[in-house]
Amino acid sequence: MTHLLTIADVGADGLRQILALSESASLGRPLQGKGVALYFQKPSARTRNSMEMAVVQLGGHPVYIQKDEVGLGTRETAEDVARTLACYHSIIAARVMEHGLLEQMAAATDTPVLNMLSDSDHPLQGLADLLTVKQLAGRLEGVKVAYIGDANNVCRSLAEGCSLLGAELTIASPEGYGLPEELEGVRQVVDPAEAVEGAAFVYTDVWVSMGQDAEAEERRQALSAYQVNEALLAKSSDAHFLHCLPARRGEEVTDGVIDGPKSAVWRQAENRMHSARGAMAWMLGARP
Repeated sequence: MTHLLTIADVGADGLRQILALSESASLGRPLQGKGVALYFQKPSARTRNSMEMAVVQLGGHPVYIQKDEVGLGTRETAEDVARTLACYHSIIAARVMEHGLLEQMAAATDTPVLNMLSDSDHPLQGLADLLTVKQLAGRLEGVKVAYIGDANNVCRSLAEGCSLLGAELTIASPEGYGLPEELEGVRQVVDPAEAVEGAAFVYTDVWVSMGQDAEAEERRQALSAYQVNEALLAKSSDAHFLHCLPARRGEEVTDGVIDGPKSAVWRQAENRMHSARGAMAWMLGARP
C-alpha cells in the first residue's frame, strides 16, 4: 500500500523512481481488469483527460465520479466513501477542496489513495513539472527555476520536488503570498526580477484560482507587478516558460511569452499523462 498525497510523501528515492517510470515505455498492464476511481469535487480538463488515458495505458478502467454523485464528507464520511470505493477499485484518486479529506480517506483503507489536487498540494502537477525540467535540461540537480506569483498548491508541490532532488528554486511573491514554510534549497524573495536572474525555467500560475472569486480584485492588485512578460523573461538565462494551465492571458502571462519559442507549456501538459502513469505504476509496486 502506497498513498501519494504530497510530493514529500514519496521521498527523494521514490520521486526519482516515479520520474524514471514516467519515461518508460514498458510498464506493462498492471491495471488489467481493474478499476480506478476518479472522484472530482473540483472540475479539471487536464487532470481528467490525463488520468483517464494513463489508467487505460496501464490496462485499467477509469470511473469518473462527479461531486454530486458522492456527498464526500456530507452525505457520507470521507472514510466510508473510501471504504466503499475500495470494494471496486485498485486505486482511489480524488480532486478535493480540503486536503484533510484525502488524509481521512487514506487512513481508512489499504487501497492506494492518489491526490489529484487539494487546497494545499498538487503532486501530479509537480511530477509533470519536474519531468519537463528533467527532459529539457537533462538533469534536475543544480537547475535554476523561478516561480513568480502566489505560492499556491502548485508551487508547494514544485518546491518540495526541487528541494528533494536538488533543483534551485526561487519564489518571488508579494508579502503574504509566499510559502509559509522553509524548504532546503528553496529561496523566497519579493522582487520577480531577482528571482528570474540566471534562471533556466520561469514558472507562473493564475492569480485567482477556483474558489477565490470573493477576493479576486484584492489578489489582482497585490500580484499586478508579477506578470511574466517579455521584459521579465529577458532578465533570465534564456529561460523556458512553464505554466500549469489554464492561463489567464494578459494577467499573469502575456501572449508573447506563453506562445513564444521558449514556452514549454504543451510539453508540460502532455507530461501530466506520462507522470500520472508513472505515479500509479509506482503506487502499485513497479520500480525502474
